[in-house]
Amino acid sequence: MEELIAKRYIKAIKSGSNMEDMAVVFSTLAESFKDDKFIQIIDNPNVSSKDKSEILLEAVSSANSNEINNLIKLLVENKRINIIPAIAQEIKKDIANTSKIYEGVIYSDSDIDDKLIADLSSGLSKKFDSTITLVFIKNDFNGIKVDVEDLGIEINFSKTRINNQIIEHIIKAI
Repeated sequence: MEELIAKRYIKAIKSGSNMEDMAVVFSTLAESFKDDKFIQIIDNPNVSSKDKSEILLEAVSSANSNEINNLIKLLVENKRINIIPAIAQEIKKDIANTSKIYEGVIYSDSDIDDKLIADLSSGLSKKFDSTITLVFIKNDFNGIKVDVEDLGIEINFSKTRINNQIIEHIIKAI
């Protein structure tokens, strides 16, 4: 739900603003939402909207942007401060879609060398006519999983699933 609301705000500000600057500002603000003290202040009904607005405007004052200031005021006025992290994420997605530069993750329980990661990146980049950068994260996934969330791509090769399919195929052949 928050993503839909965030998309509307982004659509309204997109034409008149530098989206790169907006991404930096809103990403920084979104990081503030990971701090418990900040959330207590923002969610506290005893803190006035004016005070919340002043706190947020002070945080974005270095951007020196009327569009950002007006958006912050609008969010406070409509009691939608909590969608700031969703706005940051949607701005990031919008920039990625516009520039066709995406980031993805490779998950596996075994180590993957850099050459394979580069080959997967270039192969996916050609397939989707984009620039895709992949990062390896070692976890407990029994196989290889490639996830490029902004493009909606998820490819996985599970050793367990492949073994089960081989067994099923052998049983059907008998």
